[in-house]
Amino acid sequence: MSKMGIKARTRAANTAIYIILSVMSVLWLLPVVWLLLSALREESGAYTTYILPKGYTIHNFTRLFTETELFNFPRWYMNTLIVAVLSCTITTFLTLMVAYTYSRLRFKARKKLMNVSLILGMFPGFMSMIAIYHFLKALGLAQSLAALVMVYSGGAALGYYVPKGFFDTIPRSLDEAAMLDGATRNGVFWKIILPTSRPIVISTAITSFIAPWVDFIFASVIMKDNYDNYTVAVGLYRMIDRENIYEYYTRFCAGAILVAIPITLLFISIQKYYVEGVTGGAVKG
Repeated sequence: MSKMGIKARTRAANTAIYIILSVMSVLWLLPVVWLLLSALREESGAYTTYILPKGYTIHNFTRLFTETELFNFPRWYMNTLIVAVLSCTITTFLTLMVAYTYSRLRFKARKKLMNVSLILGMFPGFMSMIAIYHFLKALGLAQSLAALVMVYSGGAALGYYVPKGFFDTIPRSLDEAAMLDGATRNGVFWKIILPTSRPIVISTAITSFIAPWVDFIFASVIMKDNYDNYTVAVGLYRMIDRENIYEYYTRFCAGAILVAIPITLLFISIQKYYVEGVTGGAVKG
């Protein structure tokens, strides 16, 4: 086959890929556009016979923060932010420390612990939510934000696998050189490994932040009827109960937009590091 024929076939294949990706992008963006249009819709109700709103307003956003007698969205938003930040911090450091331990240290039960952790991590967390709730209730921590932080960060060690793979790509010579200069194992981790592992640190932090930010199951089970300690996921769900959906549906959509904004900005700003952390891009040598 001639070079011109190969180029033509390559160009046709690339065009087909672009068309497929464009169609998929449109399909992915349609729900987002619909959510935004509903959030800006002036008329109430969850169902309309038309696509574009008859009137546009930003009052759905402002009323979330001004009309808080029934649905205290600002408090729920702050609760979610507090829980997500604390859980993210604890989970990130626990995950990275366990991953570094498995990557660098060799001890008798290492492989068994790794296998057990990997198997346990395959089971969804909500399988144990009833037992966890009764355990927290026995400790007097049920319906508290501290309980959510404990739940979200308690299984952090089970997520060691991807960070461990990243640490495995970092030359051990870095550790050995630092320890020859008098550094302790703890010092090597904090002063040598972490600064050279920004991609996996950011990747782990993003994952650890998103989980509590969007979780509904554990928050609803643990909080029960504690209205003041609701997270946004539970609070927004209450807005679309049968008796509230007509009046509050557009505000629910506005709240969903506000929930999505921090995650979207986070991904846009540090997308490069996130991709490197997932694919593995450590120091080579």
